[in-house]
Amino acid sequence: MLEKSKKLTIFEKEKIRRFWDEAKELWYFSIIDIIGVLIEQPDFKKAKSYWSTLKNRLKNEGSELVTKCDQLKMPSADGKFYNTDVADVETILRLVQSVPSPKAEPIKLWLAKVGYERMQEIIDPEKSINRGRLNWQRMGRSEKWIQQRMMGQEIRNKLTDYWADHEVKEKGEYAILTNIIHQEWSDLTVKEHKNLKKLKTENLRDHMTDAELVFTALAELSTRQIAETVGANGLVENKIPAEKGGQIAKNARLELEQKTGQKVVSGSNFKALSGQKSKIK
Repeated sequence: MLEKSKKLTIFEKEKIRRFWDEAKELWYFSIIDIIGVLIEQPDFKKAKSYWSTLKNRLKNEGSELVTKCDQLKMPSADGKFYNTDVADVETILRLVQSVPSPKAEPIKLWLAKVGYERMQEIIDPEKSINRGRLNWQRMGRSEKWIQQRMMGQEIRNKLTDYWADHEVKEKGEYAILTNIIHQEWSDLTVKEHKNLKKLKTENLRDHMTDAELVFTALAELSTRQIAETVGANGLVENKIPAEKGGQIAKNARLELEQKTGQKVVSGSNFKALSGQKSKIK
């Protein structure tokens, strides 16, 4: 989001140190670098002092933001690596709101707009659906692809609703089960599939082909129906339906590949390359 939103170009124009965490699939940004830009202070020591003062104030106010910051070794002006306070995008944007700076206003306005849109979508979920469809259209997706993407999302939502009602924890455990399903049907982990498509922060499903969307949906539909049949409860019990559901989609994939002579799992994506969108069917 930081690299795409025009209202956040401040992050693009300045030398903000950042680090890509492969395991967590998150960007981490140097807090002091961002503070320096916001308060228009090129002197690193003064920016660091400002951050130290702000950090103490936030702690005294009982804010949990400081606890969400991490430390990573990053290169400094002398070429050496030092422990540096860093935070992910979500935490950075929340910290920005604590800095009284004119340069923070575009970001604050953007946050307010996103918050307003989110509230409207909670009141009327159709707004969220329509916005998603419009965004996909702007990115060049066909109506057929959009229909398949939305159908797949509905199937996914029903599966996660089942997990939520049967003692599967959203953070961590959803990802474990999703990875099992994906690896069973595609013979690739989610991360391996993203690497094949040369993706980092992007949503894998937004870059799937028609066929990949269909087989993902079949795997998740099968998983839910099997889980409902056996009454799977908790992470351990739900691993079995995840494996079986993925296997059902895998068998269908192998049969299709045998009939057509074409692989279903593809490295194609929707990312723009050299001003051209990569081809995807």
